[in-house]
Amino acid sequence: MDFTPTEEQTAARDLAARIFGDLSTHERLTAAGTGGDAGLWKELCAAGLVAAVEDIGLLGLVLLLEEQGRTTAQVPFAASCVYGLLAVTAHGSPEQRERLLPGITDGTVVVAGALSGPAPGRGAVRAEPGSGARDSDGEAGAVSGAGAVRERGPGRLTGAVPAVPWLREATHVLVADDRRRLWLVRTAEAAREPVELTAPWSAGRLTLDGTPGEALGTVGAYDDLLATARIAFAGLQAGVCAGSLARAVEHTNTREQFGRPLAARQGVQLRAADAHMDIEAIRVTAYEAAWRRDAGLPFATHALTAAWWASEAGQRVVHTGQHLHGGAGADLEHPVHRHFLWGRQLDAYLGCGGEALQELGELIANGEAGHGDG
Repeated sequence: MDFTPTEEQTAARDLAARIFGDLSTHERLTAAGTGGDAGLWKELCAAGLVAAVEDIGLLGLVLLLEEQGRTTAQVPFAASCVYGLLAVTAHGSPEQRERLLPGITDGTVVVAGALSGPAPGRGAVRAEPGSGARDSDGEAGAVSGAGAVRERGPGRLTGAVPAVPWLREATHVLVADDRRRLWLVRTAEAAREPVELTAPWSAGRLTLDGTPGEALGTVGAYDDLLATARIAFAGLQAGVCAGSLARAVEHTNTREQFGRPLAARQGVQLRAADAHMDIEAIRVTAYEAAWRRDAGLPFATHALTAAWWASEAGQRVVHTGQHLHGGAGADLEHPVHRHFLWGRQLDAYLGCGGEALQELGELIANGEAGHGDG
């Protein structure tokens, strides 16, 4: 394994770091509230960073998401790249790729994702009989064997997803039905209601009532995309945690007590060191899982490992970042509090550590380590 970024990945990461650093300021984040920063999103797309993901792969995307996480930038970068660009690239038909990818890369098409683990929605979203792909015998909805599906078809969906991050910014949402089939739905044709999450993300409740959708992908698409999303959001968590710790280090080096910087105290040093090791564990497991996907190797168990570290270690780090700020860390307006909220939201979004660990154990016990290799 070699996680050294390529020249293209390094250039994209450095450009992302500059744009996020210049435009995702505390003042802009405060002004955005729970909405997206349309100006920043336009700048990222104009710089070609969304389009670059086609060339730099998932590992490259993880590097870009780390930079977003450091600044907690209010843009649907992770969602639209994973549920839009990577999903359509890997599982879309030639017609879908030709029609959708230009809009995704220039930012006019924003895709949110309504995926929720190995049992999607627990039957909350259902496709009407006859919806979806057709097999070689012409039977609608066949998803029983790899290679059996010859064409994708439209369908109508009914059900609800209670909280979809970035739904209020999205033009499309990727939905999984109770048979683990993926559907792209235009948000203009669905009912949306704003909801409040732990993090200040632009989220909403999605309600479908015979809503048109187009099938995306065939057998294995759901598992592949779920594992890909876990890796990407683990990379985002690595950045959130790194930004939180960087703020804590700056604070403890400048804040003095009894004539000495707080950072000179052993207890502070130990907590910061533990946080640093946790961040490195999140980062390296995300890198390995992304590298394996890019290399065409089985990566589902590695994605779950990255998700577990991002969930369990991530919440430890953002708590540490807040605690090392002392009383200032309890201020809801302080920048470090935003990292705390993002870290807790990503912990929940990744399924919480216990759920990831249980699923990982079941995969290993059932001998499905190759599951999700796309």
